[in-house]
Amino acid sequence: MPEPMSPLDRLVVALDVPTAREALDLAQRLSGRVGMLKVGLELFCAEGPALVRELQTHAPVFLDLKFHDIPTTVKRALEAVLVLNPRLVNVHAQGGPAMLEAASAAVRAHRERGGTTELLAVTVLTSLDRVALGRLGSTADPADMALHLSKLAKKCGADGVVCSAQEARAIREGCGEHFRLLTPGIRPQGVSVQDQARVLTPAQALREGATWLVVGRPITQAPDPVAAAEAILLEMAGQ
Repeated sequence: MPEPMSPLDRLVVALDVPTAREALDLAQRLSGRVGMLKVGLELFCAEGPALVRELQTHAPVFLDLKFHDIPTTVKRALEAVLVLNPRLVNVHAQGGPAMLEAASAAVRAHRERGGTTELLAVTVLTSLDRVALGRLGSTADPADMALHLSKLAKKCGADGVVCSAQEARAIREGCGEHFRLLTPGIRPQGVSVQDQARVLTPAQALREGATWLVVGRPITQAPDPVAAAEAILLEMAGQ
């Protein structure tokens, strides 16, 4: 059976802010109230590895860079960031089997040297729905595509995937209880979905089988981020 996880362990806060000062202020305020801090492309490109090291004094970091390139480039890029020993890193599953295998090899070698990082593969971005996929020339249903990519990622050595909570149950059934599912697009009841197309509440996501829940603006842009995080933890605990 998977190890038990508390609501605190499962809550990932997205630091989608432009500067180190804002990120560190949020990290300090939320220290002890979140299980992980997510650093995305905007913040990492602006502030670099030094900020990741500072944030890690408050909570483990999910380095959300979504690498998608030829296999050798992705492997080398991962090797460059794995020296930070982030809790999670990710790549796009649509990079294909060879790229996923190269990424898995880099993370596996890192763990053999004592690192603790896990690799996730991004299935279908939560900003995309069937209409948006159609504009890309795809007739696939997002849920079917997410399940297919999840099975591919598992076969290629990934520890889990990034997926919509709406697809979590099917992926959990298709990939097993030990496969990690990180679900963005989480919105507490009554909060605007903003630019997300496929969302669920924290309690719904947990019931569907999510491992980790990513919450951004409902916490970081709340009048009181600490109170917002605590309210989400209570919702998660009572799910």
